[in-house]
Amino acid sequence: MRLRAGHGVGRFCHILAGVVLLCCLSALVTRGASFEDEWKAALAKPIATNDITGPWEGAWTSKKSGDSDKLRCLITKISEREYQARLRAHYWKIFRISYTAVLRAEPQQGDEISFQGDANLGWYAGGNYHYAGAASATNFFSTYKSKADQGEFRLRRPSE
Repeated sequence: MRLRAGHGVGRFCHILAGVVLLCCLSALVTRGASFEDEWKAALAKPIATNDITGPWEGAWTSKKSGDSDKLRCLITKISEREYQARLRAHYWKIFRISYTAVLRAEPQQGDEISFQGDANLGWYAGGNYHYAGAASATNFFSTYKSKADQGEFRLRRPSE
């Protein structure tokens, strides 16, 4: 019996690619499960009426492609002028990505703030994104821009 050159190497590479894919999918599912647990816990608490912390839901819309889908966000205050935004975006109804952005805030009139922030979503999701927007205790609007895409987020407080 004679083995063809490279046959064993090709099979090994195929198996290795499968293992890497499973590890990546497992990491995404685990991150998503963590976000969902935190989302449920946030909904069990009273929603803030005087600042932007807590849960938000709505949609993202790409101005470049016209795509749009669900978006959830959990906002935590990390300093006097910084907030952590944990986002969970749906894409094509079947894909989900969770990521974190730090938003640098400037107070405006009343309970409104304006903000800017950045997040690196990795090469598979478009790389670096820049965010700029405004929010109050009841409304959240942001634009986003990357090399590959630009669009907006429109969020509101979850209905009870």
